[in-house]
Amino acid sequence: MPHAPPLGTLLPLYGAGTALACEPVDQGLLNRGYRVRTTRGRYFLKHHFDPDTADPDAIERRHLATQRLAEVGVPAVPPLTHREGRTVAVVGGHAYALHPWVEGGHLHGGQLTRSESARLGALLGAVHACLERVMPPKGRTRPATSPHPVESADPADTFTLIDDLLGHVHRHRPADAFDDLARHRLLERRSLLEQHTHRRPPRGGPVGWVHGDFHPFNLLYRGGTPAAIVDWDRLGVQPRAEEAVRAAAIFFVRPAGMLDLPKARAYARAYRRAARATPAELAAAVHRVWWERLNDFWMLRWHYERGDTRADCQFPAASALAVWWTREYDAVCDAFTS
Repeated sequence: MPHAPPLGTLLPLYGAGTALACEPVDQGLLNRGYRVRTTRGRYFLKHHFDPDTADPDAIERRHLATQRLAEVGVPAVPPLTHREGRTVAVVGGHAYALHPWVEGGHLHGGQLTRSESARLGALLGAVHACLERVMPPKGRTRPATSPHPVESADPADTFTLIDDLLGHVHRHRPADAFDDLARHRLLERRSLLEQHTHRRPPRGGPVGWVHGDFHPFNLLYRGGTPAAIVDWDRLGVQPRAEEAVRAAAIFFVRPAGMLDLPKARAYARAYRRAARATPAELAAAVHRVWWERLNDFWMLRWHYERGDTRADCQFPAASALAVWWTREYDAVCDAFTS
């Protein structure tokens, strides 16, 4: 098994028995996870591999947050504490955490009913409301930080990036279907930005504590009910309504690149009620996330700059969504605010 974790060191540290089986969990793009079966039970072992989030002290602060959230009823999954009294084990310079295994599966918005979509919105609203209760108030005074800064994207920078990516596409030989789609979307996006440059949003509004990466692969369902919210690595202070809109754009995008607006409406209504967010807050968030999508090319940058193709399958729908959203802007805004 590639990148096999040091179970011989980790399991005794946690008093978790002897390993019987260890299988990689493949959904994560930035970290490595393993399903571990031992003589004492089943566990999820997380290797915190992403350098942006792998500092052990920062990981432990996030672990403490999940413990507090679990105590107030949020379906977080706090890690186990090892015999040295910590939740993070550093072995060979790598940070690991051991969590109880939670049975369940991932559901996309297309698999949810309208009422289940409302439950999803209520869940995220409850997460935001509970974070306000359990996290330090002083954090809410800080400006939002990476990966979603308060300052909106500068179209001048985006035009430069588009030209650079078009150069990558042109140089890739032999050209394939992905190159053809990338070229089409880049030219299309440049035209859209030229038409809508004047709509660049101002600096972001109120910020609060957010999960930071709320999407289908970070939510486990069991029997149609949310069982666990996982991967709190991006926990931080951000414009919270933007997280709600950003999550909806992932959960409810259809393969052709349009949002399921009836489900998004049910989701947004429940979110506003649970988070006590105003329609004006959601309207501003819709505008900012639309602009973010119009200027964002992270999937193409992974493909052409890193040679990392793991996100390629998401590109057709995600790139089409920016175009559809621009055309249906008023309908999208209405779904999140009415």
